[in-house]
Amino acid sequence: MTNTPRTGKSSPIATVCATALALTLSAPAALAGPDDDTLRIAWGATGPIDNLDAYFNTNRTGIWFARNVWDTLVFRDLENSSYEPLLATSWTFPDDKTMDLTLREGVVFHNGEPFNADDVVFTLNFIADPDNGVLTRNNVDWIERAERTGDYSVRIHMTRPMPQIFELLSGPIVIYPDDYYAEVGPSGMNEMPVGTGPYRVTEVVPAERYTLERNADYTWGSPKGEASIGTLEVREIADVQTQVAELLGGGIDFTADISSDQLEQIIGLPGFDGAQSETMRISYLGFDAAGRSEFEPVQDVRVREAIARAVNRAAISENLVRGDSRVVNTPCFPTQFGCDQSAATVWEYDPDAARALLADAGYPDGFSIDLYSYRSPAWSEAIIADLAEIGIDAKLNHMGYFALRDLQHEGKTPLYLMDWGSFSINDMSAITSRFFTLGPDDFARDDELAAWLDTGDNASDPDKRRAAYADAIGRITSEIYWLPMFSHVRSYAYVDGLNFKGFVDEIPRFYAYSWN
Repeated sequence: MTNTPRTGKSSPIATVCATALALTLSAPAALAGPDDDTLRIAWGATGPIDNLDAYFNTNRTGIWFARNVWDTLVFRDLENSSYEPLLATSWTFPDDKTMDLTLREGVVFHNGEPFNADDVVFTLNFIADPDNGVLTRNNVDWIERAERTGDYSVRIHMTRPMPQIFELLSGPIVIYPDDYYAEVGPSGMNEMPVGTGPYRVTEVVPAERYTLERNADYTWGSPKGEASIGTLEVREIADVQTQVAELLGGGIDFTADISSDQLEQIIGLPGFDGAQSETMRISYLGFDAAGRSEFEPVQDVRVREAIARAVNRAAISENLVRGDSRVVNTPCFPTQFGCDQSAATVWEYDPDAARALLADAGYPDGFSIDLYSYRSPAWSEAIIADLAEIGIDAKLNHMGYFALRDLQHEGKTPLYLMDWGSFSINDMSAITSRFFTLGPDDFARDDELAAWLDTGDNASDPDKRRAAYADAIGRITSEIYWLPMFSHVRSYAYVDGLNFKGFVDEIPRFYAYSWN
């Protein structure tokens, strides 16, 4: 792939932009905007939220919803990677499998229930019980049980040492009101969510729209801060072109589902702005080094190195992903704990060296291979073009994520372009260990590597964790089990006047946004 400038050929989005702009200029003032202190949001391109109950949801937008409605025990400051008190004010560790927490007094749930130790104990024991069916078990399976040690104190017993505990207690583990949840369960929490967060839910029309209003009781000093905008109106709109038309026509103020091409055209129009913010999600080119697919060429590290040197990652990142995207050389996102950049072997773009490696491996004329992916076909096509330059004839098999995941689990994908967002957890265990610990997604089957990752995941000593993870990074990148590719961006488009900031964990903080 070369760094050829993009052309200015027409696209469907250009037509939408032009039409909507004409309508906007000739129509009355838009309904959306700051006049009624309401932020109107559209999302839904990946489908509606499975379940508004945070423990029975797998959608990214469900995570966005949860961060505004519920609170966690701990707060993670993304600016300095520190952990601060939220619903818990302090904590200690009597041993490596026990955590004692002192809880905040004076907090009230949206339905009027006072927050206390009973809510924490009920929530943690509910999600720890496998019979209750929490969807993302690895977020909660470390909890053995929680016990009340006082009106505002709790002890958590763990099944194993959990060095990632602060990431989990500041992210996916939100606290529910015990009386309400015991009465209504997951179905009732889906119908009318109740939390302690900066916004309270006032209306739910499943898979269609949600209304959230500023929580007037959120004045107890949460590090999130009080919500600035009075009302959030969220609409599930599956079609991105419809989202764009709604934005340009004044029906919504904000969307995060659009592509880089769409964003570039929108921000060129008066009254609109946008951002392409880097996220923790990274793409990687994976190889069946273990031979699960019985495709011999990629079992040879010289072939894997040839492919690594043939793919122009920088050009794909700059020209196709764009925005804040950058080349990534590690099998983890750089900010994640343990993701030591110096431990990685870096493969520079060098087609001549790639051809020599193929010849040395016994493939002077190249070979044919299937490349599997579910993301942007343009990314895969760029890789295919680069491989063609060194004689490898790659055929794209583009399919939905779940169909591709099933094929992978069956061991049928010799070469694949995939990505992972780590559930927005800023720890290397949330990505690398998922794919290299001998599970169904592991195409390396390297016992020593899996042992290093096990140490990194479970050791209580941070230095021991870092050392084990560095060994793992070195092995993965030198053997080229993966070729890390680039970080993803999320494209946000919104009306002028919204004070917006993107975050690498890919979660908009709607409570932190304001109008100029």
